[in-house]
Amino acid sequence: MTTLYCARWVLPVKREAIEEGAVAVEGQRIVAVGTRAALTEEYREASAEDFKEAAIVPGFVNAHSHLELTAMRGFLEREENDFKAWLVKLTLARLSHMTTEDLYISAAWGAAEAARAGVTTLCDASDAASASMRALLDVGLRGIVYQESFGPDPQLARENFEKLKDKISVLRGFETELVRAGVSPHAIYTVCAPLLEMLTGFSLDEKLPLMMHAAESEAEEQLVREGRGAFAANLSLRGIEWLAPETSVIEYLEKVGVLRARPLLAHCIHTSERDIERIVEADAGIAHCPKSNAKLGHGRAPFATFVGKGARVGLGSDSVASNNVCDMLEEARFAALLSRSAGDRLSSGEMIKARETLFAATAGGARAARLDNMTGALEAGLQADLAIVNLQSRHQRPVYDVESALIFSSSAQDVLLTVVAGREVFRDGHVLTVDEERLSARMREIQEKLRS
Repeated sequence: MTTLYCARWVLPVKREAIEEGAVAVEGQRIVAVGTRAALTEEYREASAEDFKEAAIVPGFVNAHSHLELTAMRGFLEREENDFKAWLVKLTLARLSHMTTEDLYISAAWGAAEAARAGVTTLCDASDAASASMRALLDVGLRGIVYQESFGPDPQLARENFEKLKDKISVLRGFETELVRAGVSPHAIYTVCAPLLEMLTGFSLDEKLPLMMHAAESEAEEQLVREGRGAFAANLSLRGIEWLAPETSVIEYLEKVGVLRARPLLAHCIHTSERDIERIVEADAGIAHCPKSNAKLGHGRAPFATFVGKGARVGLGSDSVASNNVCDMLEEARFAALLSRSAGDRLSSGEMIKARETLFAATAGGARAARLDNMTGALEAGLQADLAIVNLQSRHQRPVYDVESALIFSSSAQDVLLTVVAGREVFRDGHVLTVDEERLSARMREIQEKLRS
């Protein structure tokens, strides 16, 4: 059975917008994209639905999230002036006060929020990866869940590596066509060089995608360049010796071999042009998280330079503990405005436009995560991952340029429908796959537990 989704606009992203367009879906795949007139003629027996003044876009790709932390939305506001204290409070709350089932509920609530926002794919970093995988599967979203690994002490590298292998073995049992497992050495200040080398080799041998936080904060930069700062002090207090390589973070990752795995690197704020060239030469990806970066006071990543140098760059919300929402339209708007306010220019000399940010929120994220062979664009043969965004609200009209209307006037609240692999998971204000009332009640219980 063929389903035709029709609307005033269809934005394939990798080619020009189609006015009065349609997308034909059969099973899990897109079979055609074109004008409404042409596709209704070709697929006369299809079930057709007209969304009128709306835009059909590829499902948004959230290139960096932490679904398990959804219960901590607003929980860490007082610690935002001290990133180390922020991380400590987060870690203690998660380990001491949240059960495995709490983490699942938190992740499922976050996944439902993503579905409501037109997000069809997430690249999720998780210390409780099985909970996040279950959440994605239950809500019906696509994703890679990267099992985090920690271990700054070289003497414990082998032990921590074996723990990671055991966790990955469990995650393999949750894998489906929609959701895959990956590995994530957390960051250079929490993972020693020997463990980084082991994890990189494991990623390559097992064909596991690898994600890592990189060049996110000034403290991280101080650690690697000068061997001082908050992270250096913390390692010293724990009796862990750190010899600063006196390089940039990206150069350090190149030297220890992490770039061999073509990782997805989250943040990349403190990066020089040469660092970005290293990333491009390694064919690695970048998850640009402008709102989280700004909220935590870490600075602004050079988004226009990423785009201008041809990097695989997508947009990420990071956790809602540091954002506070999963809204890729808002993330795209923030990315464009921050870049423009800083006076950044593309290699053409132009400012970042709506088109580049919409690409980053869809096809760019898929490309950064190496999922562009299945999602990120509206093309025949790709998975039927799409979102339909209303364009009739007062805050959007009149619409002179559909891409600008999406990026600069729209938000998650305007999403009408979310489809993943041909399955509708959100429609008309309701997530169709999970009981949101039950999740909401459980989230209130978790909130009270964390508050106490």
